[in-house]
Amino acid sequence: MSDRYAQLVNSRIGGFIAGNVGLPKPVELERYEPGQPVISGDVLVGAAPGGRLLDAVEGVLADADVSIRKVREDDSPVKALVFDATGIKDSTQLRELWAFFHPKIRSVQKCGRAIVLGTPPEACESPREATAQRALEGFTRSVGKEIRKGSTSQLVYVAPGAEDQIASTLRFLLSPRSAYVSGQVVRITPSDRHPELDWERPLAGKVALVTGASRGIGAEVARVLARDGAHVVGLDIPALSDDLEKLTGEIGGSSIAVDITDPEAPKTICDRLESDHGGVDIVVHNAGVTRDKTLGKMDEERWTVLMDINLSSEERINDTLLERKLLREDGRIVCVSSISGIAGNAGQTNYGTSKAGVIGMVRSMAPVFAEHKATINAVAPGFIETAMTAAMPIATREAGRRMNSLAQGGLPRDVAEAISWFASPGSAGLNGNVVRVCGQSLLGA
Repeated sequence: MSDRYAQLVNSRIGGFIAGNVGLPKPVELERYEPGQPVISGDVLVGAAPGGRLLDAVEGVLADADVSIRKVREDDSPVKALVFDATGIKDSTQLRELWAFFHPKIRSVQKCGRAIVLGTPPEACESPREATAQRALEGFTRSVGKEIRKGSTSQLVYVAPGAEDQIASTLRFLLSPRSAYVSGQVVRITPSDRHPELDWERPLAGKVALVTGASRGIGAEVARVLARDGAHVVGLDIPALSDDLEKLTGEIGGSSIAVDITDPEAPKTICDRLESDHGGVDIVVHNAGVTRDKTLGKMDEERWTVLMDINLSSEERINDTLLERKLLREDGRIVCVSSISGIAGNAGQTNYGTSKAGVIGMVRSMAPVFAEHKATINAVAPGFIETAMTAAMPIATREAGRRMNSLAQGGLPRDVAEAISWFASPGSAGLNGNVVRVCGQSLLGA
């Protein structure tokens, strides 16, 4: 559905009125198209004294053919600011953030990027260092609300020993692929995986299962994973098999029509993956439903059916994949949660509970998947322009669109791009993360 408000305030007359009365003026976001460079403009890099990531950052940018600036040469605009804050050991050194960002923050171009890299507080050597590193979260989230013009701000905590795992994340956060991701904290941990990648098709040769693939976000996830080289096995309920076959035919994939709440579904799915592909590399748990009612009016079926689809079925599928050893080494599980699982939502106690449970599953299962040399992560979408949100009352819809730092709704492809980032072989250092695709929603953490 088109955003008519955004079209209006970006017209000449509408823009004049919006500017004079203080209305939000969303900027049309730059989104990735195949063949584009990682970022279209200069990247200014800097570091606090004693930082340990500057060489790694510059190496990643050089490999990506990014134009790097190391010092503030003049007042000309830049597309991104990247700062290594790992050298900050106590609160007095937080001034280094101001010294780097203050002269240039207003010169960041439209749809620009601000990225801070730090050390996870739990990995710091002293309480003072941990205090200062935790302060980076407040800084980056505040920058995300100030930077405007469609730009974003992120914090990446890089554990000691994970310096060689930053390429996939840095490329994603700098690029238009992360257009609707802002104010997020990403954690990178050490890994012994260092695959050679074609960054245009990082999923080449991989088999990806996508549940709920026939429509909406699931269909876009399937398209993006296929674009990035994967053979996609789309899964949906038998009633939607025609839509599913059309989608998988479009992308050269294959399909499984099954109700994931059927007790035999995990076996049926795994049998097909084993017989047709010998296993699976990527599993995207996207299937989900809403059954909205306030708690006092909610019958047991609304609760039970939703919980089974949105959460329990994912646990059963994961367990069967692990038991039968069908998730290949260096495999990826990516789950779709929601900001309703973080902030809660009136009339959605069942949905919010299920999506919070997805986050709990990701966090609790991360060590288990690590033992199998695999990862599990989640995306948590905010307001995404889908058929479901198009059916909302206009006041609710407009509130959802505007209550974020980018003052607009996201697109299904924004969720899909984040899933493809987690699914990449280059993302071996990402495990147990939950990243919101919400334009830095004002709701929740």
